[in-house]
Amino acid sequence: MERCVVGTRRPCASEVAVKGKDVPTVWFPSIATMAAVLSEDNRELLRIIRDTKPKTLTELAALSGWQVPNLSRTLRMMTGYGLVELKRNVREIEPITLPTEFLVVLG
Repeated sequence: MERCVVGTRRPCASEVAVKGKDVPTVWFPSIATMAAVLSEDNRELLRIIRDTKPKTLTELAALSGWQVPNLSRTLRMMTGYGLVELKRNVREIEPITLPTEFLVVLG
């Protein structure tokens, strides 16, 4: 996936059919949550993964300057939103970015 359309909706909100060409594929419970998940640091991390294609979290930590525990926690959170896939190899975990571009739909 290259482009990801993101939107916000309250978890208790009734399911309302969203129509149009830019229907969100990733939903966040609030704008604050979306801003935290798609922060500049996290988007930079996604760019590093996309451009360098690291094979392990240790390699990604060296490239990004993040510590492995913080990196692991952030990537698991991003996995929950469908932004990253963590592919388990024999003894390592390979991070793979899914979207590389975001369109935010508010309304």
